[in-house]
Amino acid sequence: MKVVERVEAHYDVQAVEFGRVYKWCPESVLIECECGERLSLSASVTSCGVCGADHTVLIQEELAGLLQKDEVLHPWRYARDRQDGGIPV
Repeated sequence: MKVVERVEAHYDVQAVEFGRVYKWCPESVLIECECGERLSLSASVTSCGVCGADHTVLIQEELAGLLQKDEVLHPWRYARDRQDGGIPV
C-alpha cells in the first residue's frame, strides 16, 4: 500500500440562501491499497471495502501528527494535575 495524500481536518463552507453552512470534515488519508483500489480512510474507516485489508496501523501512524496539534491548541484537555479545577462554591 502507498499513501497518496494526507488531508487535515477542516470545515467545508457552503453558501446557502440565508447564510452559510459549515460541514466538519475529519482528517483523512488517501491510499492506494495492495489490490489497486484508491481509498480515503480516516480514524473511523480503516479497511478496504474491496479486498478487506485492514490498514489501521498505517492510518494511526499517518494521523498521529495531527493528534499532537490538538494537544497544542487545547492544552486544558490534557492537564493532569489541576489544583484549582472545578466549579467555585
